Amino acid sequence: MKKFINAVENVETEMIQGMCRAYPKIVKKLDCGNVVVRTNKKEGKVALISGGGSGHEPTHGGFVGAGMLDCAVAGAVYTSPTVDMIYEGLKAVATDKGVLMVVKNYTGDVMNFEMAAEMAEGDGIKTAEVVTNDDVAVQDSLYTTGRRGVAGTVFVHKCAGAAAEEGKSLEEVKAVAEKVIANVRTMGVALTPSTIPAAGTPGFELGEDEIEIGIGIHGEPGTHKGKLVSANEIVNTLLDKILADIDFKGEVAVLINGGGGSPLMELYIVNNAVRDRLEKEGIKVYKNYVGNYMTSIDMCGCSITLLKVDDELKKYLDAPADTVAWKE
Repeated sequence: MKKFINAVENVETEMIQGMCRAYPKIVKKLDCGNVVVRTNKKEGKVALISGGGSGHEPTHGGFVGAGMLDCAVAGAVYTSPTVDMIYEGLKAVATDKGVLMVVKNYTGDVMNFEMAAEMAEGDGIKTAEVVTNDDVAVQDSLYTTGRRGVAGTVFVHKCAGAAAEEGKSLEEVKAVAEKVIANVRTMGVALTPSTIPAAGTPGFELGEDEIEIGIGIHGEPGTHKGKLVSANEIVNTLLDKILADIDFKGEVAVLINGGGGSPLMELYIVNNAVRDRLEKEGIKVYKNYVGNYMTSIDMCGCSITLLKVDDELKKYLDAPADTVAWKE
C-alpha cells in the first residue's frame, strides 16, 4: 500500500483538519470529533445535516456551505459516524426552523442518525429525515435492507439545500428532498477495488480483464463480474438498468461520478457515451456534471446518475452554492 498518510488511526481527523485549514471561510471543524459545519452559521432557516463513513470525499464535508449542507459528520473509513458526533452536529447547526437529516440507506447510518435525532428532540430541536436509495443495482447488500444510497444523494443535498436557503419550512424542504429521491437513479461499475488504509490491502479481487457491475461505494459486490469491454458497452449496460427503472422521458440532470482513481479523461469518455445514448432515447440533458463527487477512496470506476427534472428542480440546481466541492 502506497498512500500519503502518517498513522492510519489519524487519517480521518487529519483529512478533515486539512480541508478546514484550506477553506476556513467556508468550513470549520468542531472539537467533538470529525464534525464539519459552516464557518458562518445559518440562522432563521432550516439547517441540513448529512454524513457517513469517510473515504467518499468530497462527500460529505465538501458539500458543507451556502446553498447545501450546514453540517457533515464523518465516521471512520466506510464506517457510520457515532451517535454522539451526530448529536453534537445537530446541536451545533439547529435553528428555530428545524434540521433536515439526509441519510444514505445504510443500516448503521440510519440507526445512528435516528438515535441522535431522538436525543436532539429531547432538547427541543425539531428534526426530520429523508433516506436516499438511488442505486438500482441490487435490492439488498451487505450494508442495507433495500437499495443503497449512493451518488444521487448529492442532488438531494443541492436541491434541498437550495430550498432551505429560500426560506421554506422543514416540511417543504423535506418534500423537495423526497421529490429528488423519487426521481433520481444511479448505477456504478468498478475496474479495480479500493484499499482501506487500516486494512492495507484491496477490499476484493478483480482479474486483469474483469470488472464489477453494480458495485457499491464501500466495495460491496454488484450484480455480477464481467469482462472488460469498451466504454460504450459498459455505459449501455448501466443505462439499460437505470432507464428501465423509471420513465426519464423529458429532461434530466446527468452526474458522471468518479470512484476516486479513474482519470478525468476516462470520465469524459463515459460522459460522451452517456450523452450519445440519451440523445438516441430522446432524453434532453438540462445539466451535466463530471468529476469526483462520491468516491470510494482510490477505486478505479465510476457511476452514472440521472435525475429527472422539472421547473422546480431546475431552479434548485441553478441556485447559488458555495462549498468546497460545489460552486454554482
